[in-house]
Amino acid sequence: MGPAHSLSGAAAWLGVGAIAEAMGEPMPWPVLLTGALICAGAALAPDLDHKAATISRAFGPVSRILCEVIDNLSYAVYRATRSRHDPRRSGGHRTLTHTWVWAVLCGAGASAVTVYGGRWGVLAVLFVHMVLAIEGLLWRQARVSSDVLVWLLGAAGTWLITGVLDKPGNGALWLFDQPGQEYLWIGLPITLGALVHCLGDALTVSGCPVLWPIPIGRKRWYPIGPPKGMRFRAGSWVELKVLMPVFMGAGGLCAVGALGYFG
Repeated sequence: MGPAHSLSGAAAWLGVGAIAEAMGEPMPWPVLLTGALICAGAALAPDLDHKAATISRAFGPVSRILCEVIDNLSYAVYRATRSRHDPRRSGGHRTLTHTWVWAVLCGAGASAVTVYGGRWGVLAVLFVHMVLAIEGLLWRQARVSSDVLVWLLGAAGTWLITGVLDKPGNGALWLFDQPGQEYLWIGLPITLGALVHCLGDALTVSGCPVLWPIPIGRKRWYPIGPPKGMRFRAGSWVELKVLMPVFMGAGGLCAVGALGYFG
């Protein structure tokens, strides 16, 4: 479900921040915050192949049409690359967009947009992921409010965040510090968010073919996951009562560590 994916994405980036702090390379706090929000939004993006997913409602008709296109594209790729041992399918959900290849392409594409698109490219990438983060992290409020209100909140958050990041030392040049590389790092939380989504789906009954196109056994679309007895259904009590609180607690601890309070 969207909320669990978003929480896991935010927690994952905060974990990266804690690791960076422990290695003596702390993130500026604006990068920690912005990356967590981007990662929370990006953790919803693999479900672009699902017409009923949270992301399908995020941008009105635009996202619904995009979901239809991505579903058809994913199904076409599956049919073109499946081995004779992979099962036949009637749709593209949990295929192309649920692989490491898609995650890397999304991150690289977003970084390219920020570098070559200038400030407007940065604003566009951040706006999309801010809206998705709101839809995922504040899902109860988002579902009872209008889409326009969510978009306005996303736009305001994007404008404020970029204003902070643009200040010297606040993170526009974090990790990549050469002229022309401003915001190149934005692709990292996007890739991480997509991968975290795939790992979360791997815990469910259906598993997830995250390693495609690497063949496993006789299958090219092998749905990896833990033993069958350790899996659960999406939206079950395990996700709502166990995993979501764990993600919240882990994210909080990692945030404290990333800000150096354990040092």
